[in-house]
Amino acid sequence: MANAKPTLTRPASGRFILFTLLIGLLLNLLPWNGLAKLLWPDCIALLLVYWAIHQPREVGLGAAWFLGLLMDIADGVLFGQHALAYTLMIFMAQILRPRIQMFSFWQQALYVFGFLLISLVIMLVTRLAFGAAFPGPLYFASSVIGAVLWPTLSILLRLSQHRKSRTDDTFTNLVKK
Repeated sequence: MANAKPTLTRPASGRFILFTLLIGLLLNLLPWNGLAKLLWPDCIALLLVYWAIHQPREVGLGAAWFLGLLMDIADGVLFGQHALAYTLMIFMAQILRPRIQMFSFWQQALYVFGFLLISLVIMLVTRLAFGAAFPGPLYFASSVIGAVLWPTLSILLRLSQHRKSRTDDTFTNLVKK
């Protein structure tokens, strides 16, 4: 392995980032009901964290705020709660970015769990402050599921950034990280 060439990565294109965020928005807008709605992770939040860690110049606080406002409109909830939660989550992700990038995907998932949990807590506190009922402890399950999905999401999104060489098995190198 000493002779193995390092895998070269290139930045994802703005189109690809926009495409992934649109897919995340569509996944968030699927008409889930009951238990499935509680367990479904916030795809926009996951993607925002990923891009804020890996390409902070492309996706930052402005994108988080804008997508949060879109989610507020789409969900019909108190205007600004997603925007506030996403913006604070991305702010923390950008501060911890150098540290997070040093870890493996499963270690990164612990940070992602914390970011998603904080986002949910901010939205819950906002709702409770305006008279909503506590949804129960299952409300926080989506942050666990999002963290479990983090390694798979990271591998899939990194595949688009790797340059192919004849001797390089990109998938194997990504899984080893």
